[in-house]
Amino acid sequence: MGFFDKLKKGLAKTRETITNKIEKLVIGYADIDDELLDELEEILIMADVGVNTTDRLMESVRKGIKKKEINTPEDLKPFLQARISELLANGSDETRVAAEGPTVLLVIGVNGVGKTTTIGKLASYYKAQGKSVMLAAADTFRAAAIDQLEVWGERTGTRVIRHEEGSDPAAVAYDAVKAAKARNIDVLLIDTAGRLQTKSNLMEELKKINRVIQREIPEAPHETLLVLDATTGQNAISQANIFTKAAPISGVVLTKLDGTAKGGVVIGIKAELSMPVKWIGVGEGVDDLRPFVAEDFAKALFAKA
Repeated sequence: MGFFDKLKKGLAKTRETITNKIEKLVIGYADIDDELLDELEEILIMADVGVNTTDRLMESVRKGIKKKEINTPEDLKPFLQARISELLANGSDETRVAAEGPTVLLVIGVNGVGKTTTIGKLASYYKAQGKSVMLAAADTFRAAAIDQLEVWGERTGTRVIRHEEGSDPAAVAYDAVKAAKARNIDVLLIDTAGRLQTKSNLMEELKKINRVIQREIPEAPHETLLVLDATTGQNAISQANIFTKAAPISGVVLTKLDGTAKGGVVIGIKAELSMPVKWIGVGEGVDDLRPFVAEDFAKALFAKA
């Protein structure tokens, strides 16, 4: 099964809450009226697209009706597919890469969203691209996080830079950058702690990590990726809002899209936070994390089952 087919299959529950409901809705109406538009608005909100994003989409629909781009209820689905694709494609989704030396990716997110697993899958992806990869276990708050990263290191044949539990995360990041430079590593993935209940500590910790990295590589980290769990829906947007205050996030990794009906949150994240979704996960397999392609996502979301 190719990745598009996996994406299409993974979005089955979300498709049921958005496109299938839109299809059933338009069948029940001969003409477009206020009642139909109210029901369409409700479908989008219930799919965790978000209130603000739904307002934007509904405004586009009303303009489309006035401009005669939408003439019948059947025109609504292709119109929305095009608008959602445009909305998702706005801005660069490509991961920034260093011109020379290691590309440093700082990975953040609360515990339980699949952060360490995401790092392992990213390591596997880059190694499959022929790149050398190193991991840094800078989530020193939990011994389990360090051990889990070690497991991924063994699984992917990737070296892990680690210190003991409770040690300074910035010291781990510094040692990892020095080691990556010395060994001519292509990609360095740095795991970090995500303790939202101590937001001020998190902010200071991330600032310190950034400072020590930049002593060695001034333009690093090249990406600060926030890992979010799609199954949490609007809560994922709330987490993103908090993290944007703690760190300059360059993009989002959205995990567990295959296990949720709340995949519409992808649209909300992009529209409400102006934050690119750079990677998506649609399964448990090591190859089920891939770069996000807006057009493919919209196509899979509106595809026939």
